[in-house]
Amino acid sequence: MTAASSAKVLSTELNKLTKEPVEGFSISLKSEHNLYEWKVAIFGPPKTLYEGGYFKAEMTFPKDYPYSPPTFRFRTEMWHPNIYENGDVCISILHPPVDDPQSGELPSERWNPTQNVRTVLLSVISLLNEPNTFSPANVDASVMYRKFKESGGSEDEYKTIIVEQVKKSQKDAERDGVKIPTTLDEYCIKWAPERDTVEEIESENFWYDDDDDDDDMDSEDFEDD
Repeated sequence: MTAASSAKVLSTELNKLTKEPVEGFSISLKSEHNLYEWKVAIFGPPKTLYEGGYFKAEMTFPKDYPYSPPTFRFRTEMWHPNIYENGDVCISILHPPVDDPQSGELPSERWNPTQNVRTVLLSVISLLNEPNTFSPANVDASVMYRKFKESGGSEDEYKTIIVEQVKKSQKDAERDGVKIPTTLDEYCIKWAPERDTVEEIESENFWYDDDDDDDDMDSEDFEDD
């Protein structure tokens, strides 16, 4: 797949997510000239440890997307069994579909070209609520989470850390001028971009020229300024 082909796929996904956003998420491009790097804001779901949180992340897409998976990295500090110290998310759907018996993952659980940004976002929010402690990226967080679950919440060190991180994220939201949903009804609002952004995305020549041959597309067209 050429850069032009992957750009077409990404522009289509961005357009669709703009019109039909995922509940609890807000997305935008890091730069209007680069389709391969997206900003993501995640609002903590009500009735979970992450309730009231505002967590910033980034998705980076390879030039052969959707044949290879994107990466998903939190920019907000996250204490979680499946999130590395640098913020990278360790989840099956983001792993290439290779046969790796030592990982404990089936090829069918890994990335394939039928996956998309929407399925990644939903998988990430599911992972926050239901960590996988069998192959942790953060062993200490995994041990702490197990104690928390197995004790019925009496061993609450894990919860305490998450609550503190939620409070810190709320200060980020205040600095960014973002209103965090506090009720289920607010959380279920589709967090769509402003109208001007929608109109830009829908512009026919915004990302690519249909008359151009894929091979004529230079990947530098999508680099940051």
